[in-house]
Amino acid sequence: MHLRAEALILAIRHHGEHGAIVRALTAEHGLQPGYVRGGRSRHIRPILQPANLVLGEWRARTEDQLAGLTVELIRSRAPLFAEPLPAAALEWITALTATALPEAQPYPRLHAALDGMIGAIEAAPAARGWAVALARYELLLLAELGYGLEPDRLPEILRTGGEAGWADILAALRITGEALESDILTDRRAETLAARARLVDRLKRAVA
Repeated sequence: MHLRAEALILAIRHHGEHGAIVRALTAEHGLQPGYVRGGRSRHIRPILQPANLVLGEWRARTEDQLAGLTVELIRSRAPLFAEPLPAAALEWITALTATALPEAQPYPRLHAALDGMIGAIEAAPAARGWAVALARYELLLLAELGYGLEPDRLPEILRTGGEAGWADILAALRITGEALESDILTDRRAETLAARARLVDRLKRAVA
């Protein structure tokens, strides 16, 4: 196996004394895991941050073996993690994507939507600029995994788009959150919902 592609970093887990297992999303090859040698080093650690865009190269002798991964930074989103709301949003959408998607199956619409969601946070860190996009991303992920919601269950902002007040946005997030919890983030994967709870709590406090 040899794969070279741009990818969005989703999740990083320490492995051994120096390495890291990384899960990253590519446009054409879906979710790809890989072992980064020296991933905990001072040089590589800043590259391995959720939402960063990298050029990744995966190499493995067989398809069943965890590939070795090398990364080159294309775009860092580190400055966004200095702000509580953008940081919470990035933590949630990357954790959700890493947890929900099966490996090596392409989801080009999801990849484009995630890239756009991160770009929206980057362009307008204030939550009003990206909160609706967040609910739409969750709705798209549900649909791509076969759990699409009936249109009559959706608030207008998810059916038709357009401007929305905070009451509408929080209502939309409640609906998509309930669907994620009941259909996708079950069993051990339910731990991921803690990141969403932190985000929603911060949104509510920001608009109170």
